[in-house]
Amino acid sequence: MVVSRNKLLTALDVGSSKVCCFIARFVNNDDFEIIGIGHQISKGIKAGLVVDMQKTEDSIRSAIDSAEKMAGEKIKETYICFSGAKTSSEIITEETLVAGDIIGNMDLKRVVQQVKPNLKHDYEIMHELPIGFSIDGTVGIRDPRGMFGSKLGIQTHILSALSGTMNNLRLCAERGHVSVKGFALSSYTAGLVTMVEDELRLGATLIDIGEGTTSISVFSNNEMIYATSIPIGGGHITSDIVRGLGTPSVHAERIKTLYGNVFPGSNDDRDILEVPSLGEEDSNLNQVPRTILLGIIRPRVEEILEMVREKIEMSGVCAIAGRRVVLTGGSSQLHGITELAARVLDKQVRIGKPINIPGLAEATDGPAFSACAGLLFFATRKSIPVIEEVNNLSWKKYKGNNLTKLGKWLLQNF
Repeated sequence: MVVSRNKLLTALDVGSSKVCCFIARFVNNDDFEIIGIGHQISKGIKAGLVVDMQKTEDSIRSAIDSAEKMAGEKIKETYICFSGAKTSSEIITEETLVAGDIIGNMDLKRVVQQVKPNLKHDYEIMHELPIGFSIDGTVGIRDPRGMFGSKLGIQTHILSALSGTMNNLRLCAERGHVSVKGFALSSYTAGLVTMVEDELRLGATLIDIGEGTTSISVFSNNEMIYATSIPIGGGHITSDIVRGLGTPSVHAERIKTLYGNVFPGSNDDRDILEVPSLGEEDSNLNQVPRTILLGIIRPRVEEILEMVREKIEMSGVCAIAGRRVVLTGGSSQLHGITELAARVLDKQVRIGKPINIPGLAEATDGPAFSACAGLLFFATRKSIPVIEEVNNLSWKKYKGNNLTKLGKWLLQNF
């Protein structure tokens, strides 16, 4: 997708805990600077799915309004990224015989047109990512044109999402008179701005621990090759604290943020937390040892990490994923989580936050805002060779005499 450098660029991250909007302006032909930031508590979204249209619309509108006021501009269109359990990841391999001895444009066109995703009912394509070409069984070829061979193959990662989710989000935005230019997976966009070049090239795993879901994306050779999610996130940790300590959700979230840890400290038995009780005045506080909080948080975090490990092991890309893991998302900021993740996953783990984003305020440069910042890079093909376009078009639109968007990209960029 080609973005006009004379226009504003807007990214909207719709999650279960918050809705975030970034407005950017191009400062030259390639670089952009964020000029407007808005974020709002998310209402109407649960586990990445729309459960209340009106509340979701209000949350989106409030986030956009805040960003517009800061930027001093009015936007007409936006890109949206989201996470959720209703996605499907599939790698498709196709081959075709070469017309002559030397591979040319028509051979590329023919093999691209053979890629036919096996879409589930009510799903539509969100990402079409060419992983690489092969010639006579030799894989890892970037540009096969001009090379000799008799059989040309292509590997493509197809990521599809539930049509209803995208249609609901599109309608919520359009009710506020903002059109949607395209959709992207939040764990994909987050990886674009939290991973360094060597991680993207050699292989690494991005784990985005959100409020309602934990999303997993595996990168190799500068492209996402696998994506999945589990329907458990930081919100479940908060709910455990609510039940375990008998305190309101707002206080449970505050206690998790300020005092949460997954490893015991030397003074935990002596550190006493003052915890408000459900249904009582805030002045009526219970005295709770900090070690009790640890006993609530750690089992849930271990469960999340163990489920992530199982997903990666079952994916078939475990070897390609390498030994590097980048944690991002709001709940990745829990004290001690990197050390625990390293033990459970048996990998090298670090926290990832947006890298080299001009205009990003200090309050929004943490892991919780990685996906929204990455969406700007994704939409402009910034920083790394993003092959696939953010779009809301289906494969059906490109049947017939025209190339698919994938094919157009190949012809434009090789």
